Amino acid sequence: MRLHPVAPMLVPRLAREDCNIAGYDIPKGTQVLANTWTISRDPEIWDNPTEFKPERFIGKEIDVKGHDFELLPFGAGRRICPGYPLGLKVIQASLANLLHGFNWRLPDTIKKEDLNMEEIFGLSTPKKIPLEVVVEPRLPNHLYSL
Repeated sequence: MRLHPVAPMLVPRLAREDCNIAGYDIPKGTQVLANTWTISRDPEIWDNPTEFKPERFIGKEIDVKGHDFELLPFGAGRRICPGYPLGLKVIQASLANLLHGFNWRLPDTIKKEDLNMEEIFGLSTPKKIPLEVVVEPRLPNHLYSL
């Protein structure tokens, strides 16, 4: 969710009052766009921002609920995505079932170092080159003894 957000830009908002952000004057009524893709790759916030290191979140209070502005996959505040609780549960359950029920590996023609994680930047962020994997069903435990 940090490196590959579904939507790189949050829903536009209007400034409710005149303000100054990082030396820029933002007049009341200005349409503001938050770029979560850029925030999630900011080297001032993240060590080695382009590396996939899930352990960086162990023991930290950062969550996806929009309270921590380093990570905003669903937005924040009153305009947070209303479907995020259900969406997160569906994704977690689906991923758990896929990982539990299948063995995953790269095709013999592809090495781990050759994976291309580039994206096409737009309204959503699909992969530039689709990922390919070989999926094999796992046998139930009682069949292993046969």
